[in-house]
Amino acid sequence: MAARGLYLRVGVLAIAGIVLAVGFVVFLAGGRGLQATEVFETYIEESVQGLDVGAPVRYRGVPVGRVTQIGLVAAEYRRPQGADFNAGFQLVFVRFGIDPGLVGETPSLADAVQLGLRARIRAQGITGVNYVELDFANPQRFPVPELPWQPRNPVLPAIPSTVAQVTSAAEFMVQRLQGVPIEQMAADLSALLANLNRQTGDGDAAVALREVARTMTLVRAAVEDSDLAGALGELRAAATDARNLLAGPEMRGAVANAGAAAAELRRSAQRLPGAVEGMERTMRAARETTVDVQAELLPILIDLRATTASLRAMADQLRAAPSQALFGAPPTPDRRR
Repeated sequence: MAARGLYLRVGVLAIAGIVLAVGFVVFLAGGRGLQATEVFETYIEESVQGLDVGAPVRYRGVPVGRVTQIGLVAAEYRRPQGADFNAGFQLVFVRFGIDPGLVGETPSLADAVQLGLRARIRAQGITGVNYVELDFANPQRFPVPELPWQPRNPVLPAIPSTVAQVTSAAEFMVQRLQGVPIEQMAADLSALLANLNRQTGDGDAAVALREVARTMTLVRAAVEDSDLAGALGELRAAATDARNLLAGPEMRGAVANAGAAAAELRRSAQRLPGAVEGMERTMRAARETTVDVQAELLPILIDLRATTASLRAMADQLRAAPSQALFGAPPTPDRRR
């Protein structure tokens, strides 16, 4: 009987502990576990170390849900018979629930993914605790991958975290540096330095440097021997004379005369159209007069040509028979005799 009472008390204590534990969990969750959530999943290429079930899901820093499950794709989705173990089955899937009331009005998942909505892992401060962040990225840079399996929940594509991107860039730089022939570059640099030392010691470069030094010595000596100060003084005096000449009355008079000449030229140019018009009228009158004179001279020239022809005929007659022209024509002979 005593043992039965002991078992009863232990059972009551166990039930009370379970109830307290459930209440504590509900209290920590802020009552969100009782609200309706939409479950999504994403696939991560990198390590999810530091991301645990219950980690927050934030949209641009605002908590909107929590991680509900983490696992390997190869264990969750079986490969089809004969399919290759490609990179898709090497991923880690992360399922998380989102409270629609905390997100508000949003487009459909397909439209949001097309606009660039992506999920990625981010670290929370320096504690090493990670969470899932939702944000928009460049959809051309991070396209939606094709999946060889049928997801059980709506899929939100993932992008590499900042740490993964930095690590990838560093690994790429290391690979590029590994391909650089460092030893060959060091040998070439040593040969170049040796050649440079030889050239500056007794080669063409040394000769050129000595010539430059000699030239600089000659230039310095020429400058010291020449009366540079006197030349500068004369140049300064010439500049002063030129300034005085430009400011003198002669220059002002020349400028004034040039202005007057320009004004007269401007007035002449203004009168030029009238003169040209008068010249055109004179040329037109001369052309008309020439036409009239030609019309009057034409009959005179015709008469003069006829008179000239008559005189030419008379001259020919006088040359042929002068007596006939003076005494008349001889009588006609009598043919009856």
